[in-house]
Amino acid sequence: MQPIVVVDDDPEMRNALEEAVRRFGFDVRVAGTASEGMEVLKSQECSLVITDMKMPGMNGLEFIRHIRKLSSTVPVLVITGFGTVENAVECMKLGASDYLMKPFSFDNLKEAITGLVDPAPPSSEIITGDESMKRLLRITQEVARTDTTVLVTGESGTGKELLARYIHRHSPRKDRPFVAVNCAAIPENLLESELFGHEKGAFTGALEKKAGKFELADGGTLLLDEIGEMPLPLQAKLLRVLQEREIDRIGGKRPLSVDIRVVATTNRNLAEEVEKGKFREDLYYRLSVFPIELPPLRERTGDVRLLADFFLKKHAARYGKGISGFSEDALNHLYAQQWKGNVRELENVIQRAVLLSRSELIETGDFMIEKGRSPRHDAKTIKEMEKELILRTLRATNGNRTRTAECLGITVRTLRNKLNEYRLNA
Repeated sequence: MQPIVVVDDDPEMRNALEEAVRRFGFDVRVAGTASEGMEVLKSQECSLVITDMKMPGMNGLEFIRHIRKLSSTVPVLVITGFGTVENAVECMKLGASDYLMKPFSFDNLKEAITGLVDPAPPSSEIITGDESMKRLLRITQEVARTDTTVLVTGESGTGKELLARYIHRHSPRKDRPFVAVNCAAIPENLLESELFGHEKGAFTGALEKKAGKFELADGGTLLLDEIGEMPLPLQAKLLRVLQEREIDRIGGKRPLSVDIRVVATTNRNLAEEVEKGKFREDLYYRLSVFPIELPPLRERTGDVRLLADFFLKKHAARYGKGISGFSEDALNHLYAQQWKGNVRELENVIQRAVLLSRSELIETGDFMIEKGRSPRHDAKTIKEMEKELILRTLRATNGNRTRTAECLGITVRTLRNKLNEYRLNA
């Protein structure tokens, strides 16, 4: 994976960011000024730029302008301790992808970085050789040129957010902000503020004015991810925004006009949710002006090899492994799977195989499937198998708990608890 570039004039903050990014598993390049950062960006491609707002010489806003002249697609994360709502909005309008206000936590930084780096491959395109998918992408490109509201449906892991970003990149708004909000990941009592923003003192804990996602996306595209999880009271407010193109901050005295293109995604059948009374019918028709359904991976098995090769290169580079491909048996194993988790599941399988592999080719055994097991092995309890899996992954990561937890799809805290339970010292 291409490195993340960190630009900050404060040596302590720069070093802290560099260390954090490395701990997240990414390669990193650092610069002390925006001018130095531009030299780094001109010399190599990167997957993300993290920049401070207030720097001597060229400030953060000017730096973003220069970055966008160089590349319209590289994500930019702005970090500031001196910002206001207004200059945060200005950053987004200039092409920043997200911003963090100091002080922020380690977890806040990780969430922001992975949210910007993980969704799309470095090529910023969707990888497919399937004719039906190619046809779908051609249609999507045509729709992207308009401001039509799009509803993307499909099973979990099919790449709905990736397609939403694809729509943005092929639209006239491509040089403006792309802002995503996951309606399922934000508590119901906070979602309204996250979407529409709030004024200082609007409610207990509103210590300063905050711009919502609609405001930050002004001029660009807003992704409403997992829209089926939005509570009914907010659905009514969203409908008004789509109709009037105006938002009301919580505690605000006047509406604010917004110029946005909305893309919504869901793995639910919204027509059925309407029948059950869990989703507004009028909002459903407002969102599904142009519906696009992404097929599951099992319906385009020809893409399994393409995607597996892509993920192999990505994770082999990330972990410094000299793996060139898959054995024939390993490929047959991949083709035989149902992939209920779709592309996301496939990537997880390949990532773990890369970690466990000790040769130039991925073998079936690297997928953690044992051959020729004795009855004793077959009689293992789930807890014994869990323990063995954790130990194998720890060995593959040389005892790195963060990477081990990441590969296993659990938190570091859960891993620590498991090790304590097994009375093991990693």
